[in-house]
Amino acid sequence: MHQARALTSSFTAGHQVRLGLAANWRQFTLLVAVNAFVGAMVGLERAVLPIVATTEFGIASTTAVLSFVATFGLAKALANLAAGQLVDRRGRRVVLIAGWLIALPVPLLIVWAPSWWWIVAANALLGMNQGLAWSATVIMKIDLVGARRRGFAMGLNEFAGYLAVAGAAFASGVVASNYGLRAGPAYLGIAIALVGLILSVLFVHETSHHAALEESSTLGDVTPSPSLSQLLRRSLWSDRPMFSVSQAGLVNNLNDGLAWGVFPLLFAGAAFSLRQVSALVAIYPAVWGICQLWTGPLSDRWGRKWLIVTGMLLQGIALVSIAQTRGVFAWTAALIALGVGTALVYPTLLAAVGDIARPSWRGIAVGVYRLWRDLGYVVGALLAGVVADAFGVPAAISGIGALTIASGLLVAVRLQETRVAEAR
Repeated sequence: MHQARALTSSFTAGHQVRLGLAANWRQFTLLVAVNAFVGAMVGLERAVLPIVATTEFGIASTTAVLSFVATFGLAKALANLAAGQLVDRRGRRVVLIAGWLIALPVPLLIVWAPSWWWIVAANALLGMNQGLAWSATVIMKIDLVGARRRGFAMGLNEFAGYLAVAGAAFASGVVASNYGLRAGPAYLGIAIALVGLILSVLFVHETSHHAALEESSTLGDVTPSPSLSQLLRRSLWSDRPMFSVSQAGLVNNLNDGLAWGVFPLLFAGAAFSLRQVSALVAIYPAVWGICQLWTGPLSDRWGRKWLIVTGMLLQGIALVSIAQTRGVFAWTAALIALGVGTALVYPTLLAAVGDIARPSWRGIAVGVYRLWRDLGYVVGALLAGVVADAFGVPAAISGIGALTIASGLLVAVRLQETRVAEAR
């Protein structure tokens, strides 16, 4: 009993460090709020930027329109990888604050942009903000709650982030209708970035001591920590768990890139108003965000594998339905299904990475996973753009839906349940 208590608390610099949600609920709640501001930054763009490209800058090619999604995804993927190393070397809080500092000029670049390529460049900075700040909040929450509540922690983290994405997507459509396509969302973005930065500087505490405490419980495991290059190579195929979650994450964000860049064009092409487009665009991330309150904890009880498989299959079917139907009611039903499927997958994949990696190399593992996952934005933007320009938007959506179904089947074949890793 004494030994068990020793593994859940220790003293560092005169302060007691304890694992678990009950012991850390204040910081955990604050990090949930901070991540909501992180999500809101990207949500501001989801309804308006594709329309800005076509109406204000006259971009006719879907591939060119989606260049901002590809740039965002590449910058975010590389920032994820950098964050994975920096949080282990420099601390979590420093990375979070750096992410917010990078976000500050983004709204100004968008509102002042004389050409579309300024907005593409602004999205590179936004990708860096999301990679650094979101990665930091993910790792900090995993640090605080310990091994037993990883799924719950990730469910709350992603709930806050993507509910904020949905709320900001809807709000951006409303303010854009009143104050202009670029000016309204940009001013909201400035306020969001400032509040996120102030909260992070003044109130967020470092959590690396919590990771060190959890690591002390795994001293019997003498397996050496992999280097970044080793883990990258292993994630390509040989490491079944890392490969399975990485490819599923990539395809999942390939879907999200499609939704971000193509859905507004699809809905606007059906003669919906800007407010109607923003409302439709908000359905998917709203359902995704809310359902993660249940799917994250569910993965703690039922395990990770089959929630991931089910979610990928449901996403694929929903995408095919969006491509093959038309009208507000059919699209609403399919968007709800897409959100539920994504909610089954998103926090569960992050929790699985937490299962796979020891605390001493958790940052690197999360960084590698999020590298592959957010490269999905790049693949999705390029693939959807090329197919849409050649064969039409419905063909692009249907093709990516079929790819998502194949990814789910691959997880079913390759992934072994990771939840048992808690026994380490």
